[in-house]
Amino acid sequence: LLPAILRQVVAYTTLTDDSLRALRPATDDDFNIRTGKLLAPILIPRVPGTAGSEKVLSFFVDFFTVNLPRWRITFQNSTSTTPTSNGAQVPFRNLIAIRDPPWLNEREGEVGRLALVAHYDSKLTPDGFIGATDSAAPCAMLLHVAQTLDDALTRKWDAMEAEGVGSGGFEGLEEHKGVQVLLLDGEEAFHSWTDADSLYGARALAEEWEGTMYPAMSTFKTPLASMDLFVLLDLLGAANPTVPSYFKTSHWAYQRMADVETRLRSVSKLKTASASPFLPESEKSDMDRWIGGLIGDDHVPFMARGVEVLHIIPTPFPWVWHRMEDDGEHLDIPTVLDWAMITTAFAAEWMDLEG
Repeated sequence: LLPAILRQVVAYTTLTDDSLRALRPATDDDFNIRTGKLLAPILIPRVPGTAGSEKVLSFFVDFFTVNLPRWRITFQNSTSTTPTSNGAQVPFRNLIAIRDPPWLNEREGEVGRLALVAHYDSKLTPDGFIGATDSAAPCAMLLHVAQTLDDALTRKWDAMEAEGVGSGGFEGLEEHKGVQVLLLDGEEAFHSWTDADSLYGARALAEEWEGTMYPAMSTFKTPLASMDLFVLLDLLGAANPTVPSYFKTSHWAYQRMADVETRLRSVSKLKTASASPFLPESEKSDMDRWIGGLIGDDHVPFMARGVEVLHIIPTPFPWVWHRMEDDGEHLDIPTVLDWAMITTAFAAEWMDLEG
């Protein structure tokens, strides 16, 4: 019962306009398709078990190790046969990057986390497929979020430690809140989408975390139980996206992100002048149509185990979906930059980084 109570009352602090203006901008330096530090290295074929996959995973590791050494990097590895592997085991490697309050680094069962998620693999076919929206650009967006939050988290937690937080006793809910970036492998089907031929990394991670028990008296019993919200980015980077609110139970979080988009536009922090907002369903009612169950994606094995999901994927899908045109040249970079800013501001509000 306690984890559910914590999740219901977890604080969310709206940033002031001045704080929104002060957010690190997403720029061409990071998101140029040929030279961008965050995006360009991912714009290669990265089918699980190939050299391209290993190269991109090494880039992620180097990014966190060099730029964000306070983040703790772990891997969850699995293997599986696929319809195209002729009986051979294909490796799948999920990367998990975690930033927790320093006084809880050895007390994982006490930390509730915001999970920011994208898949980094690309489809086996057509040969040479890049998958810029699917999901190189979302991965780069999450690297931007982590980079932007890092110093603000350090300042917040240093100040809290100076005030004696973590020295003993009950610190309160805000002192038990962390963030994790999940870069998942094996989302794509190798032959055709089925329950068995898809979501290889997500299925393995959800199963393992469901069975990983924290110490008996921990606030959260498993890594799954400690996930306050699973925010999944997919198929982002095409112009003029429309992202519905898919699930009633996470509509409140959708409303928060939609409000972030509105306020970022009002303070001129976004590049696009969209005829309609990216997130137009803030006023959706219980009687409206909710279509979350119609889309298979990496959230499915987590939601099946009780994790709350905010799915940020456009409907309709971009026209480049699963086509060779889903490459860097067909990204709408202003839209990519805006999604990076919207996700960053949402995460900053979740982590109470006002000021």
